[in-house]
Amino acid sequence: MTEATGSSTNASVPLWEQRFRAPRVSLPDWAEDAPDRALFVSNATGTYELYTWDRATGEQRQVTDRPNGTTDGVLTPDGEAVWWFDDTDGDEFGVWMRRPFHGGTETADEPAAPGLAPSYPAGLAIGRDGTAVIGRSTDEDGTTVHVVRPGTEPVEIYRHRESAGVGDLSHDGALIALEHTEHGDAMHSALRVVRPDGTTVAELDDTEGGTKELGLAVLGFAPVAGDTRLLVGHQRRGRWEPMIWDPVAGTQTDLAIDLPGDVGAEWYPDGSALLIEHGFEARSELWRYEPAASDGRLVRVETPTGTVSGATARPDGTVEYLWSSAAEPPVVRSTTGAVVLDPPGDKAPPSVPVEDVWVEGPGGRIHALVQRPAAPAEGPFPTVFEIHGGPTWHDSDAFAAGPAAWVDHGYAVVRVNYRGSTGYGRAWTDALKHHRVGLIELEDIAAVREWAVKSGLADPAALVLAGGSWGGYLTLLGVGTQPGDWALGLAAVPVADYVTAYHDEMEALKAMDRTLLGGTPEEVPERFEASSPLTYVDAVRAPVYISAGVNDPRCPIRQVENYVDRLKERGAVHEVYRYDAGHGSLVVEERIKQVRLELDFARRHLAGLSPAGPGDPTGPDEAAPGGDA
Repeated sequence: MTEATGSSTNASVPLWEQRFRAPRVSLPDWAEDAPDRALFVSNATGTYELYTWDRATGEQRQVTDRPNGTTDGVLTPDGEAVWWFDDTDGDEFGVWMRRPFHGGTETADEPAAPGLAPSYPAGLAIGRDGTAVIGRSTDEDGTTVHVVRPGTEPVEIYRHRESAGVGDLSHDGALIALEHTEHGDAMHSALRVVRPDGTTVAELDDTEGGTKELGLAVLGFAPVAGDTRLLVGHQRRGRWEPMIWDPVAGTQTDLAIDLPGDVGAEWYPDGSALLIEHGFEARSELWRYEPAASDGRLVRVETPTGTVSGATARPDGTVEYLWSSAAEPPVVRSTTGAVVLDPPGDKAPPSVPVEDVWVEGPGGRIHALVQRPAAPAEGPFPTVFEIHGGPTWHDSDAFAAGPAAWVDHGYAVVRVNYRGSTGYGRAWTDALKHHRVGLIELEDIAAVREWAVKSGLADPAALVLAGGSWGGYLTLLGVGTQPGDWALGLAAVPVADYVTAYHDEMEALKAMDRTLLGGTPEEVPERFEASSPLTYVDAVRAPVYISAGVNDPRCPIRQVENYVDRLKERGAVHEVYRYDAGHGSLVVEERIKQVRLELDFARRHLAGLSPAGPGDPTGPDEAAPGGDA
């Protein structure tokens, strides 16, 4: 089977590579008091970097230019400056820098908060008077929060060993909303509103000191002078939905939003209404909600079927949103009907749509998304189970160049929203805690795998388990605990040795692992052992491909090396690719290289196993990779 090639203007480049190389932009973020000034992320140079956009003049300037890219940035409320986070080659450990809005890459940056040592970021809020509230996380100190006023030394107003973060700063800068997990449950935050001197105004803790698994999230203060209302996400009815909390008045206002699935919200700029983001069964939509209306008026904001990855209400009442579907590439649209920001260059080729599949599993109905090669091909197909990371995340009907590449090469792709995924209620997300972490998710994947084979979709001799981050972890755990079920394992930036990963990872992830497993490796060693891929490495029979960033603070390289060493000792078939970045790459050519290596690994090791026979992704002139790169 051969792969499709490019359009008439780019015929020598395969479609799958065109999808990666096509210029993309994020949803522009605009300055609160200068809405014509915006900040966005683009891969226009081949690396994802920050750009400013003066909407009044149309001028765009590249703000950052670093070998491994930059995506974390924010505009000051007056639109005069850009703050961006400066780490080292993707290690996520660094400081905030500042550059004028109209300063391009030739402009010198300056430290935005002199006096603060490097750290992992834990939230940022910038006030109208130039005051900044900066959250920091380090292995030594846990979480600290500092108030930094122009021309003065940073003042620490919060410190705790458990994870926390800055949520928002009120319009007048008098109130700071913090999310914290002082109760020890990193999956369910409590809220505290403090003054800039650190004194407490009010607390909101649905966990009741850690005794209930009910989380809260800061969605934002009302964007109006003198308004102390705070929009809050809560889980009191078994899903995420918004309410309004006034920490000064001590009132809570429930919102009558009768929609299935999870509901998020943000304020319209005048504070009169909420922009509702509704996610349900892997798709999303937008609504306008007016809290003051007697009937709790809910009005649909028309968007195409698919996934809205972000949305914002503009001062003129229009809504801009980033939309895509599995078949159609992303675009920033407006409710006026216009495309808001259209990057120059060839557009990404479309892919095939997803099909929804529901499978009965040991913990309830499992939702999976399936893409199959375009007609006239017929199954069974070699099939890639592309497992999402998180674990508190989910796959959706959204454009993804990676799965599309497999489809182009004759594979079916199955994505499973296993227990632990978001978007299906709190009970589904929380199901994996404490006991049998990783193994529960694999039970759901196994149920969908059985359906895929029995339905005729998947060739049982050519099943590939693949994923990145938590998906990479589940891949290595799966090829060890289900060794007869998978022909290949492709793991990107995985957890491979859970105990070593815990000791080497960033502090916020240590807190998450303590929550998931109920303690540290020293306190619950049997749980870490049962959930660690290293425990089952000697049972692995399938060839395994692993890619890892040498600067990764989330899935550190040492624990990957421990797993690889065990594979080497056994003489197990494996290949390892190490690259100089962190938890994934922001460089387009690097992403293409990694997908090409995975495609080639699958082609070589599935050859002869499947009558369907995947295509040759490299062509005759490209050498196959060696064992250890």
